[in-house]
Amino acid sequence: MKNIKLLLILALTIGNTACKDEPKLPLENAEDYISSFYFIRHAEKDRSDPENIDPELNQDGLGRAIRWAEVFDPVALDAIYITDFERTAMTAAPTSIKKEITPKYYDPKAIIIEEFKKENLGKDVLIVGHSNTTPEFVNLMLGEEKYEHMDDYDNSSLFIVRIINGKATDIRLKMD
Repeated sequence: MKNIKLLLILALTIGNTACKDEPKLPLENAEDYISSFYFIRHAEKDRSDPENIDPELNQDGLGRAIRWAEVFDPVALDAIYITDFERTAMTAAPTSIKKEITPKYYDPKAIIIEEFKKENLGKDVLIVGHSNTTPEFVNLMLGEEKYEHMDDYDNSSLFIVRIINGKATDIRLKMD
């Protein structure tokens, strides 16, 4: 049994070493790329003034924004997208500072999904949105109506959409 394990390890090691020396061929089309999209809703907002349509984050939200930066620390992000609201900018700020990425603004009502996918082909992208826009954006990426609007107090969902060989897969995690 030990010999079989050693042979298996040796075969895998030789196989990996041999593959490393081969030059990588250029990727020809979208099916040759892996794109990963991380969707979160903004962190907890200040609800003290119900008339304020653009509130900042409260203390819990600031803490969550810092925790999101820790979650995304091992991810080699290429781009960060935010809506034009203080709460999305503040949620993305710790991650964007840590990654030295200037966030780009997007209008959830004006997304042309195929252009967005093409612009971010082969990239790892963080998108910070809202309880209604985040699931809608995920659904557009998947090409199906899978997710409904999020609860207004759900600030901990993380949707991950990966497009591999032109096929989208997804998962929804809770990061409490």
